[in-house]
Amino acid sequence: MKFTNSPMQEVTFNNRKLYIKRDDLLDTHFSGNKARKFYYFYKNDFKNINKLVSYGSAQANSLYSMSVLAKLRGWNFEFYVKHIASFLKNNPQGNYKAALENGAKIIEKNVEDLNCFIKKNIYQCDDTLYIQEGGREKEASYGIEILANEIKTWQHENDIKDLLVCLPSGTGTTALFLQKYLDCEVVTCSCVGKDEYLKKQFFMLEENEKYHPKILEKPKNYHFGKLYLEFYEIYKQLKKQTNIEFDLLYDPLGFISLFNSSYIKTNRTIVYIHQGGILGNPSMIERYNRKFCFKK
Repeated sequence: MKFTNSPMQEVTFNNRKLYIKRDDLLDTHFSGNKARKFYYFYKNDFKNINKLVSYGSAQANSLYSMSVLAKLRGWNFEFYVKHIASFLKNNPQGNYKAALENGAKIIEKNVEDLNCFIKKNIYQCDDTLYIQEGGREKEASYGIEILANEIKTWQHENDIKDLLVCLPSGTGTTALFLQKYLDCEVVTCSCVGKDEYLKKQFFMLEENEKYHPKILEKPKNYHFGKLYLEFYEIYKQLKKQTNIEFDLLYDPLGFISLFNSSYIKTNRTIVYIHQGGILGNPSMIERYNRKFCFKK
């Protein structure tokens, strides 16, 4: 399995032509930006490793993707979380359920000690491989450079001179390395915290600011994981106009920020990276139905 060469799809959204890099179609189980970020750990030899350890939230995309990675490599997988909601424990769904089905051991525990250990850049110890939350690792550049080369090949084949690449960010790892390996401008938006938090994430991976992508302004501050009616509305509009399902956590803010920017009014060719993550949509839609009393 290669997990590379995702298709590029032309769409029109709100009367603006865009190209969608369909990384959600890399593979049925191992796709999106996490497949790119973890590709190094899939392709390279790790002698004597038999366990993978990481941490994050109980519905993180990285949880599911690492469970797939561990399954492909034949490793045991432990994932630490600070809290698992009782509803989720009793009604497993989304990334949490899929990871459990892949054999993940999801452990509810204070993760501060593990966090400090990983921040020392020790990612291999004895028989265990440690990956930071969300895959914020320098090794992520391995798979993201391949993604950048796919975009550059497409750009060259189509003789595009004015390319702009856009994607939303959590840790900003994918956006950062894309900016480093592409010959065009990369723009992103901060989804997990404020812009200052995202900038700190950039500096943890790359001190040279010339490789830092531009952070788009958001029309207002949004709290990660909170339900916003405008997120659900643009999600529905995207699905109706493009016939593509996007992630409900990151992509709505990605498109809102892009269409709120001056870039959308230019004639530049825009490529939006679809980073997968739609496994959690059913549970998110249930939450929207409950909060806004939508009819199913």
